[in-house]
Amino acid sequence: MLDELRSKIPDYAKDLRLNLSTVLSVDHESQLKETQILGIALACAYAIKNPFLLHQIEKETKNILEDATLQGIKAATSIMAMNNVYYRFIHLVSDKEYGQLPAKLRMNILTNPGIEKVDFELFSLAVSAINGCGLCMDSHTRTLSQQGLNKVSIQHAVRIAAVLNAAAQVIQQENIRGE
Repeated sequence: MLDELRSKIPDYAKDLRLNLSTVLSVDHESQLKETQILGIALACAYAIKNPFLLHQIEKETKNILEDATLQGIKAATSIMAMNNVYYRFIHLVSDKEYGQLPAKLRMNILTNPGIEKVDFELFSLAVSAINGCGLCMDSHTRTLSQQGLNKVSIQHAVRIAAVLNAAAQVIQQENIRGE
């Protein structure tokens, strides 16, 4: 999987080549299915915004993910782009009174994402990890635990985010373009 991407990663980052294979594979300790893993990867690629990485992951997922899942991934990525900024502010600002104010932001997609709730939460968690929103990560991990996912599965989603983020860093360093 992602052979072209792995081939572009230089030797100084060979751990990433190995990690890409590992995190994008089904793991017997993790409850994540292949479609969830690929969905998480695509959500991360959207959040990372690296054209080459996104192109590579879109190629891998093109014939595997259903249209409803693709829409759910885009919905999770877009709502987290807003929520991660807002709730990171609430979390980090020293005046905690801001957290008592109503958000006044529409977030209906969170209650009716159009896909399995657990999948939407996995995509949202991975994007929130990339965007560094502690409140959102807490909320999504709590919901995923309530949905019956084990800690290894939740960790797996974040490991995907971490490795893809690092791969994007290497791509940027090496000036690799998706042409």
